[in-house]
Amino acid sequence: MTSERFLALVAAYGADARRWPEAERAGARAFAAARPEAVADALAEADAADALLHASRVAHPSTILRDRVLASAADAGLIRARHQGRRWLDRLALALGAGWAAATCAGIVAGVMMTTWLTADAQAEAVLYQAFLPAEHDAEVLG
Repeated sequence: MTSERFLALVAAYGADARRWPEAERAGARAFAAARPEAVADALAEADAADALLHASRVAHPSTILRDRVLASAADAGLIRARHQGRRWLDRLALALGAGWAAATCAGIVAGVMMTTWLTADAQAEAVLYQAFLPAEHDAEVLG
């Protein structure tokens, strides 16, 4: 690690060694430990710049700027422009999809409930059949 490379790392990635490239992190730390007086000014300056960056507010783009950027990207063919007239069609498709999902759930619930109701007679017949079997056929009931 040379002093020029160390200063370039500090200038590019800041004073926090966790942001430095992993391949050069160990060498840079060893260089800083061997020459603390030579790197102290660079680290202090980078630390001050890091503190300013962390304290600054991030400005969010306005709606007008966002719309202009999206329109220019659509004009350049980078994204597909959404048609405002098709918004109702998108909402209709969402409503129809929700309707199909509700109908499916209702069908499953009805099927489960009808199965219990329709098999009640068969279960009652099986119980009556087993109740009236003669004693010599107990093996058939008990297995």
